[in-house]
Amino acid sequence: MGALVLLRHGESTWNLENLFTGWHDVPLSERGVEEAREAGRLMMAAGLRPAVVHESLLLRAIQTTQLALAEMQMSWVPVKRTWRLNERHYGALQGLNKKETADKYGEDRVKVWRRSYDVRPPELEPSDERHPSHDPRYAALPPELLPSAECLKDVVDRMLPYWYDAIVPDLLTQPCVVVSAHGNSLRALVKHLDGLSEEEVVELNIPTGVPRVYELSSDLRPRSWRYLGDQAEIERRAAAVKAQASAQPGSKSSSP
Repeated sequence: MGALVLLRHGESTWNLENLFTGWHDVPLSERGVEEAREAGRLMMAAGLRPAVVHESLLLRAIQTTQLALAEMQMSWVPVKRTWRLNERHYGALQGLNKKETADKYGEDRVKVWRRSYDVRPPELEPSDERHPSHDPRYAALPPELLPSAECLKDVVDRMLPYWYDAIVPDLLTQPCVVVSAHGNSLRALVKHLDGLSEEEVVELNIPTGVPRVYELSSDLRPRSWRYLGDQAEIERRAAAVKAQASAQPGSKSSSP
């Protein structure tokens, strides 16, 4: 069985502004661009040559894929995109400042909205321009599939069909498959792969721009996994993700 590489997108511009992002489309920051390029260099140094990439429909993941592949001189690699790998939809929190939201509602309540497994944040009204029904990239989807808000359990439920129907078939025939996505969609996949409990997965902090490499057995269970890169930098980025709920605007944190 070949290698599976999970790649969380680099830092985005809304990370710098300390805003809930979710399905809102924002580009990578300058730092995020470098993180994406570094991911390509790390994969190349490890001898990982992707045969196919699966990614979300959001720009920050798309840019991360393109920059990493360009760094490897492999921009020709086929890419498959799906909404099922999108970040968790943060509902009415999208576009709000995280610190100000915590100050208003209390850090405990915001932490529940952000990091609990099965509690959704406040939902968007269908008439709200932030609702995905107003975005042309989702126009072909049945209305009942479009979320007004999601918890992590919802992300697991909508991600797993794509895992079985699209990613697994590629893993069975290709030497290296990359999934370029987001903090919560990748946490959902790691929960499945590693058999994490609901309590364990909400404490998982996946660093931005760091390839997480799995070696899988023939039954698609992990034999091993590792992060590529400098251990101190990996820990710094993971700590930044963990601290994001109370991060101040303009801080060097990484958020969904």
